[in-house]
Amino acid sequence: MAVNGIQEPGRSPKTVASLDGVSVRRYTTGQVILDDITWTVRSGEHWALLGANGAGKTTVLRMIGALMHPTTGSVEVLGHRLGRVDVRELRAHIGLVSSAQKVPQDAAARTVVLTGHTGTVQPLWRKYDDEVRQRAEELLAELEIKDLAERPFGVCSGGQRARILVARALMADPSLLLLDEPFNALDLPSREDLIDAMHRLALTRPELATITVTHHLEELSPSIGHVLLLKEGRVLASGAAQEVLTGEQMTRCFGRPIEVSRHEGRWLARSGRS
Repeated sequence: MAVNGIQEPGRSPKTVASLDGVSVRRYTTGQVILDDITWTVRSGEHWALLGANGAGKTTVLRMIGALMHPTTGSVEVLGHRLGRVDVRELRAHIGLVSSAQKVPQDAAARTVVLTGHTGTVQPLWRKYDDEVRQRAEELLAELEIKDLAERPFGVCSGGQRARILVARALMADPSLLLLDEPFNALDLPSREDLIDAMHRLALTRPELATITVTHHLEELSPSIGHVLLLKEGRVLASGAAQEVLTGEQMTRCFGRPIEVSRHEGRWLARSGRS
């Protein structure tokens, strides 16, 4: 089986992930986590996945990342349906960035990036030839963290760690990049550095699709063009950002009055008066 993200002639934009009638239930309690989710992500699209805690955001991301299967419905990623594909091979072509990723704290940033080539926690040095090492150097430079190459991951700031993990995820040249709350616990400068980095990636990699899970509109880069709103495991709204990110929709999603504004491509949400 060959899994890749190369754009095929005459098939642009290409579907990179789709959920069709997907539901997820806990077998032990029967609790509904997701209910009848249908959603499609195409190459070059940049999506934000928003919703209150418990809305099902991480569960959706885990399925698209080939880390779990639905109870009912179908999930296709990079042209392959879950349940009919070796998920280990599929995961090698999906970039994932999460603050919960296990990374050796004493490993140098360059080493952490290199492990993205093998998809391992610990480095497999024999697998990293000159070409692989050169790619790691290029990604460190692209994410503007080349000066951190020898610094242990554990002493890097939160923002630096986030960009190191993005570089690691890009080592496999994925068609799909998943970001699970990448801005968690970042201060303002670090947040803005990461937003700038994600915007540059969108401009330099026109075929790359991204999905970002976040709680805050302020964390969305100007490249985010689509939004999926989840509420209690169901799709509340899905589509172009300017159509979904409205005060009315956000109020329905979060259950309190919310005002939404936009300035120079960046979004802002604040509590409105009841």
